[in-house]
Amino acid sequence: MPVGKRIYLQRKLPDAQLIEDFKKIPASNVGDVMGRNCAMNPRIHLVSSPKAQMMAGPAFTVKLRAGDNLALHGALNHCNEGDVLVVSNEGDTTRALMGEIMMAYLMLVKKVSGIILDGPIRDIDEIGKWDFPVYCTGTTPGGPYKEGPGEINVPVSCGEISVNPGDFILGDPDGVVVIPRNDGPQILKDAQKFQEADEKKLIAVREGTSNRDWVDKALLDHGFEFIDAAYEPQVKACMETLENGT
Repeated sequence: MPVGKRIYLQRKLPDAQLIEDFKKIPASNVGDVMGRNCAMNPRIHLVSSPKAQMMAGPAFTVKLRAGDNLALHGALNHCNEGDVLVVSNEGDTTRALMGEIMMAYLMLVKKVSGIILDGPIRDIDEIGKWDFPVYCTGTTPGGPYKEGPGEINVPVSCGEISVNPGDFILGDPDGVVVIPRNDGPQILKDAQKFQEADEKKLIAVREGTSNRDWVDKALLDHGFEFIDAAYEPQVKACMETLENGT
């Protein structure tokens, strides 16, 4: 098997109903119940204009050599409706991985749920207007190579987060979180409870009944000191120290 040039045609996919349920929960709430360590680096951000706030779908992973999109072209042939393409790129920011033609194929022909690229794109003047979720690191007119190597549907790192084929991908205007496929049902339950509690907190703020006593307690528990006085620079003490030569 040619490691570095593998294309896996099958994945273990998450439950379709769970994907629909995740669309009702902000990415931030999901991230909070996962220890706040599942969000992709914010260099990967939304650059298009989708009408729906939430993007959700199973990960179709693509591992590229820096600045080379041959395997990404392969992914366009083999991805399925509803997938979210997750593309690693070895941290390269000098070459656009795709532009308007490839993106239109994904949106109009393949009907995927969206794409996330750990690298730049081009043709943002058009793509930026589209009702199609596109997350990337930025833009450049510089084009990619088409030589390989690359792999499809293998584990990748995108935005410093590990992504396995078939993991839940959830994106909104804040960014992207990754939910391991096997943990999806429990994460959904936890996130639904968290969201309900968050909504109650917001109501309390609007009604003027929120209780923030926990803040001072947390500060004290972490060693903060409250000083009932105004801050004064210690100039006199410093001068005395200098005069005494100590």
